[in-house]
Amino acid sequence: MTKPGKWALLLFLALSSPAALAAEDTALHNPFTGRADIAAEGRTLFNVHCSHCHGPNAFQGLKRRDLRRLTRRYKARVANVFYQTATNGRPDKGMPSWKGVLEDETLWKIYTFLETVQKK
Repeated sequence: MTKPGKWALLLFLALSSPAALAAEDTALHNPFTGRADIAAEGRTLFNVHCSHCHGPNAFQGLKRRDLRRLTRRYKARVANVFYQTATNGRPDKGMPSWKGVLEDETLWKIYTFLETVQKK
C-alpha cells in the first residue's frame, strides 16, 4: 500500500471508530430553545458577527447557503451541525472557526435566533 493510501486508511479508521461515531451521535441541546428574549439577543449577535457573510437576519440573498433551511437539511442533527460548524469552521468554504472568539453561550444565543427563522 502506498504511503498516501495508508494515511487515508488510518484517517478512515479513526473517523469510523466507536468514539468518533458516538461523539457525532450525541445530540447537543440548546439551553435557550423557545426563549423569545434570547432569540432577540441572538438576532443582534447574529447581525454583528455573522451577517457580513450570511446576510442580515439570516437572509442572504445571492449566497448559496440559506441558513433558514438548516432544519430542512440536517433534521435532528441541526444543533450538532451548527455547533460543530461554528466552533470548528469550514475553512474550505471560507467559514472561520469561532472557537476561542465567541463563547458557547453566545453561539447558542445565535442558534436560538436561527431556530426562529427556519423554513418549514
